[in-house]
Amino acid sequence: MKLLVIGSGGREHAIAWRLAQSPRVQKVYVAPGNGGTAGEPGLQNVAVGGIDKLAEFALAEKIHLTVVGPEAPLAEGIVDLFRASGLRIFGPTRACAQLESSKQFAKEFMTRHGIPTAAYASFGEAGAAHDYVDARGGPIVVKADGLAAGKGVFVATNVAEAHRAIDRILVEHAMGEAGRRVVIEEFLEGEEASFIVLADGLHVLPLATSQDHKRLKDGDEGPNTGGMGAYSPAPVVTPALHARVVREIMFPVLAGMAAEGRPYSGFLYAGLMIDSSGNPKVLEFNCRLGDPETQPILLRLKSDLFDLIEHAVNGTLDRVDVDWDRRAALGVVLAAAGYPDDPKKGDVVSGLPEAGEDYRVFHAGTLLKDGVVVTNGGRVLCVTALGESIKIAQRRAYAVLQGVRFDGMQFRRDIGFRAVAPRKT
Repeated sequence: MKLLVIGSGGREHAIAWRLAQSPRVQKVYVAPGNGGTAGEPGLQNVAVGGIDKLAEFALAEKIHLTVVGPEAPLAEGIVDLFRASGLRIFGPTRACAQLESSKQFAKEFMTRHGIPTAAYASFGEAGAAHDYVDARGGPIVVKADGLAAGKGVFVATNVAEAHRAIDRILVEHAMGEAGRRVVIEEFLEGEEASFIVLADGLHVLPLATSQDHKRLKDGDEGPNTGGMGAYSPAPVVTPALHARVVREIMFPVLAGMAAEGRPYSGFLYAGLMIDSSGNPKVLEFNCRLGDPETQPILLRLKSDLFDLIEHAVNGTLDRVDVDWDRRAALGVVLAAAGYPDDPKKGDVVSGLPEAGEDYRVFHAGTLLKDGVVVTNGGRVLCVTALGESIKIAQRRAYAVLQGVRFDGMQFRRDIGFRAVAPRKT
């Protein structure tokens, strides 16, 4: 049977690659795909854009199942459109996707259903937002309400930085439509973790835990990005905490959505902050797999991803278990010059290694032009490796990326640093 994956990033390369491993899958189309999916066995890029055209393509090609990678088509209502056309698709409806497309909606939803999160207020006018910051003080977090490609969150260490963020969003309109409102939250201290599940409207199936590195530079310095690397599992998520997150966060989301007449089916990602006492609070929800968390997670996955998604679409996640490679995985993002503000495109990428038994290079912002891979976006590649420990996976990933070159290439040299440092007992 034929499948369709929508998107062009490293997450979509990993999803399509893993789906193509299923013995029941004949071909995986990727729309629009990238330079890596263009050369991956079992995959085929298709130059189709717009949710209407994608639905037409899926009908014409008799696509058995579509998997949505990025957030924008979900917010636009691609799941609603496909279902109305009689097409099978995995992802949340537009109403459910508001958990990601509107931070104000997400905060109000969590408040209604008792899901632990930071205290907040939201504003559509800069003056009131400035007054709130003056009253609360810093550090404080300022967020654009809508979708901003991972760049709409400003962790302000002081009041001056918070005022600057408010002006960027509400006065200068640097985030466009995503910045029509701001959500201002209390600053939470602790360690972050990514907790992702498959959901079928009633049941959840947790994937392996992971931790992302959002800041551009070593030591968590520099601006926020879409993610500069990730590893799995996240040691901060103990078995007891894992059970607690499912019980206190994931199940209440599904129950709340169902109670409000919008049953949630799709990937559900909770970005967590875990304090020194082990208490989790939700920083954000994403309504899809994270990027770059997907790359190490799916490198560890031993179960058939197509089978898992089929169960989710059919509402039978309670009948399936998931099998993981006991080894850890770690991915390092190689980003273009100028990322995240103004990434350079068109530079030739050289030294790409063939996939090995314990590593793969997932493409994101690349294009295959006249048989040559060139940069075509901010995050260009994610070099991902397995190891008996996170430290060994880290060492392997950095060894693999040594031969890769393109002009202005930038990457962090400390991905996984929290996991490899001695932990307090």
